[in-house]
Amino acid sequence: MLNLNSTDSNTNSNSNSLSDPVSLNVGGEIYTTTLDTLTRYRDSMLGSMFTGQISTLRDKCGNVFIDRDGKVFRYILNFLRSSSLDLPEGFSEMKLLRREADFFQIRPLMDEIRRHVEAGPLSQRDSARGALLLVDVDCQVRMLHFNLRRAPENYELCKCSVRVLTAEIFCTWRAFLVLLCERFSYRTTQGLTSPLPSDQRQNRLKLEWVPRPDELPMDQYEKQQFRGLVFSDSWATQTRPGELCDVILPHRSPFEVKDIRVFVEELLTLSLAEGFRVDSMTPDPTGVLNYRSLQLVRY
Repeated sequence: MLNLNSTDSNTNSNSNSLSDPVSLNVGGEIYTTTLDTLTRYRDSMLGSMFTGQISTLRDKCGNVFIDRDGKVFRYILNFLRSSSLDLPEGFSEMKLLRREADFFQIRPLMDEIRRHVEAGPLSQRDSARGALLLVDVDCQVRMLHFNLRRAPENYELCKCSVRVLTAEIFCTWRAFLVLLCERFSYRTTQGLTSPLPSDQRQNRLKLEWVPRPDELPMDQYEKQQFRGLVFSDSWATQTRPGELCDVILPHRSPFEVKDIRVFVEELLTLSLAEGFRVDSMTPDPTGVLNYRSLQLVRY
């Protein structure tokens, strides 16, 4: 059970009721730190929580409870400790980290994340020159049979077709694959999850998703462990040659990618904005959104 610590003019503030070390329960992950670390940036959400400006919750063990992503919080806490953003090689949850930094309103961390993305943490900017991007997309139609319950003792055998969409992407500029992983997310029963490069050493990313047909009930869709693909440009940027992510633009709400044409359109928008140019496509050079294989080069 969570307890709410409230403050009034006749009692001490939350910051006085806490003493070092402080134990935090962030989304089920337990962290131990000091008040000085948590209040390093007093104008942030954490600074307000631990200086008594915002009431805090406690779990049954007495830990201060924060209902946010617990695993990503380690990078936020380490930044508060060292003023340095240290991410592991191949880190693919930058979108989630930025969301959490925005929630906690830690301005220096938000600025550091932006600089980190601009610099392309997985490659040097010079490596982007002459980068090669190869994309192969495919759509396979499958017939799905399932039982539909009409009444307690009445089941009907139903069928519908589903489209299994795939996109296999190879890029010599690994920072661009990271950008794709931030823009495209899988929609699952657990929420949105970021795709991961299938082979980071070979700079490959494979996406596979199944849009849900209207005639397929959600429980049957989930039973098959299908997942949708969502595109978000909430951090969409306008770029200058040689740079990733410069100026933040107005954005659309996240939307589901329901066919290959939509995927191709969004991928081309991203790649052209990052300096790639179409080198070749098959089978139809006159219909760029109808292609099955595409090669782009960044000069």
